Amino acid sequence: MCRWIAYRGKPIALEQYVTAPVHSLIEQSRKAQESSDSLNGDGFGLGWYGEKREPGVYREIRPAWSDENLRHLARHIRSHLFFGHVRASTGTQITRPNCHPFAYDRWLFMHNGQIGDWSLIRRKVEELIPDTYYNSRLGTTDSEAVFLAILGAGADKDVVGATSRVLAVIAEIVRASGSREPVRFTAALSDGKRMFAFRFATDDTATSLYYWDAGDHVVVVSEPLDQDRSHWKPVPPGHYIIAGDGPVSLKPFPYDARLAAAAE
Repeated sequence: MCRWIAYRGKPIALEQYVTAPVHSLIEQSRKAQESSDSLNGDGFGLGWYGEKREPGVYREIRPAWSDENLRHLARHIRSHLFFGHVRASTGTQITRPNCHPFAYDRWLFMHNGQIGDWSLIRRKVEELIPDTYYNSRLGTTDSEAVFLAILGAGADKDVVGATSRVLAVIAEIVRASGSREPVRFTAALSDGKRMFAFRFATDDTATSLYYWDAGDHVVVVSEPLDQDRSHWKPVPPGHYIIAGDGPVSLKPFPYDARLAAAAE
C-alpha cells in the first residue's frame, strides 16, 4: 500500500515533514513499517498551495529515494498546505499520470488503498464521473476515478457527503460484480483552505492513518515520522478529520451502513 503525508498550518518548507524526519516519506518509500508492502517505489508526488488559486504539482515515476529533485524541491518550496505521496501500484501502470496527488482546478487528492477488483468494476465506476470532469482524467487508476466522481457528486457544497455517497455506490458496484475484494479508502482531499482526511474500509482492514495536532498546524500521515509516538494519534477506522481555520475535528464517517454490510 502507498504512504502519504498531508500538512496544514503556518507556511513552512516542505522538507520539514517530507524529507527531514527520521522516518520521512523517502524512508517510507523503501522501508514502510505499517504497510503490507514495505517498498513503495512506483513513483511519488508533491502537491502544494501557494499564491495561485490552483495547487502546484510535481510527479515522477522514479522511486522517491532516487530522485534528487525531491530534496531540492522540498527544501525550497514553502506552503501552508501540502501533500506528499509515495506509491505502491495495485496493478495499474507506473506512469506519471497515475502518480498521486491528483489535481483538478483548486482541488488536491491522494489515496492509499484499493477499490475492489478494479479490473471488474472500472467501467461502472468511471460512469460515475460527469462529462465535465471526465475530460480531465489523464490516468487509469481507481484513485483518480474516485476523486473525479467525488467532485462530480457535489464536493463543492459538501465534501463529506459527496465522498460518502460515492463510496456507498462503489460498494454496491463491488458487491454486484461478485468480487470479494474490499473498498479501502484512506485518503486526503483539499480545496486549498480546508484539509479532509478519511480512514474507511468495507472490511476490518482499513489502512493506517495518524494525525498530530500541534496547535498552529496539523499533520496527517500513513505512519508516524519519528520514533516518539506520544504525539501521534491514530484515526479510528470509519472516521475522518477536517482541518480548517478552527480546531481540528475528528468525526465518524457518515457512511450508509446498509451498503457497507452488503459489500462484506
